[in-house]
Amino acid sequence: MKYDFDKLINRKNTNSLKYDFAIERKRPEDAIPLWVADMDFATLDEVKNALIEKANYGVFGYSEPKERYFNALNNWFKVNHNWDIDTSKVVLACGVVLAIAATIRALTKENDAVLICQPVYYPFEETIKVNNRKLVVSELKNINNHYEVDFNDFEKKIVENDVKLFILCNPHNPVGRVWTREELERIGDICLKHNVFVISDEIHADFTYEGHKHIVFATVKKEFENNCIVCTAPTKTFNLAGLHISNIYIPNDDVRRKYKLEMAKIGYSQSNVMGIIACQAAYESGALWLKELKQYLKSNLDFVRDYINNNLKDIFLIEPEGTYLLWLDCRKLNLSNRELHDFINNKAKVWVDDGYVFGEGGSGFIRINIACPKQTLYKALENIRKVL
Repeated sequence: MKYDFDKLINRKNTNSLKYDFAIERKRPEDAIPLWVADMDFATLDEVKNALIEKANYGVFGYSEPKERYFNALNNWFKVNHNWDIDTSKVVLACGVVLAIAATIRALTKENDAVLICQPVYYPFEETIKVNNRKLVVSELKNINNHYEVDFNDFEKKIVENDVKLFILCNPHNPVGRVWTREELERIGDICLKHNVFVISDEIHADFTYEGHKHIVFATVKKEFENNCIVCTAPTKTFNLAGLHISNIYIPNDDVRRKYKLEMAKIGYSQSNVMGIIACQAAYESGALWLKELKQYLKSNLDFVRDYINNNLKDIFLIEPEGTYLLWLDCRKLNLSNRELHDFINNKAKVWVDDGYVFGEGGSGFIRINIACPKQTLYKALENIRKVL
C-alpha cells in the first residue's frame, strides 16, 4: 500500500473528544477508545497540503465554494455512486445532525410525529425530542443476526401516529446494513403513500463491503426525489469531522426554501473555510487513499471476526455490510446494561458505545469502531478476553 494505516498517531493532549475526555465522560483515563466514529488515521497528504497552504496564506475571511468545489462533489458521487447531482440543489451545512434538526423544524410543528427505526444513531432521537416533536419508533427485526425493516409495523406506526417525517440511516449505524434497492423502494413507496417526507442520512455511503452497493435514496425512483433530502459529507470518509462540512441535497424548491429559512433563524450562513478546502481536496484526490483504507478496514474486520470466534465465545459479531462500526451482541454474558457497561468500560478498560443508547433494541449490545491501527484493536480485544 502507498498509505500506512498501521502507524500509531498519539492523539492525546490534542483536545480530542475520543482520547482526551475519558475522565469527564466517567471512563478510566487509560481506557482504549473505540467509541465515537472518527478514525485514528491521518487524512491524505493532498488535504493536509491544501490546509497548510491556506494557513500560510494567513487570511481566513468569510468564504463560500466556487464551481470547482461543486465539480469535485458531482464527480465523486457520479464515479462512486452513479449519482449525477444537480449541484444547484446542494446547500452547505456544518454537519448532518444540524441539517436534520433544521429539516425537522422546517417541515413539522411541535408535537408532530417523526419516525425512526431503532437501534439507530442516537442523535436522531435526541434531535426529535429536543425540538418537541413526538418520537415514534419502529424496531428493526433481528432475524438470525441480520437486521431488517418490519414493514408491517413501519406502515402501522405511520398511520397510527400520523407521522410527518422519517429519518433513514443508510448505510445503517450501528447495525451495519446497506439497504437494498428493493428495501429502499418499499420504504419510499410507503412514505409517499402516507405523505411522509424522508431525510436520508448517507454520511457512511463510501463504506460498503464486497457484495454490497450503496444506493442513493433520491435515485431509487424519480418520484422519491422531491420527497426527500439527502445528507452527505466527506467527514467520515476522510476523517475530517472537526472541520464541520457537509453537503445537503434538497431537490424540492419549497423544502429548500423552508430549510434555508430555519438556518437563517439560527444565524448560520457561510461554512468553515477550512472545511470547504478540505472537502474539495479530498473529493479531487482521495480515491486511492479511500481504496486502500477500505482494504485495511476489511482486514481489521477479518481480524476482529477471527479473534471473537476463537477467543470470545459469548460475544457475537453482527456481520456488517457497511460502515467501520461493528455491532457486537453480548447478550450471552447475561449482564444488565449497567453491568455490561462496567464490565467493558471499567474492568476491561475499553471505551465503547453502549448499545442501549441506540434504542431499546440495543440492550445487551456494544458498538466498536475499527478505524484504528490493528494493534489498537488487538490490545482492546485482549483486555476483554482477560477479564472474561
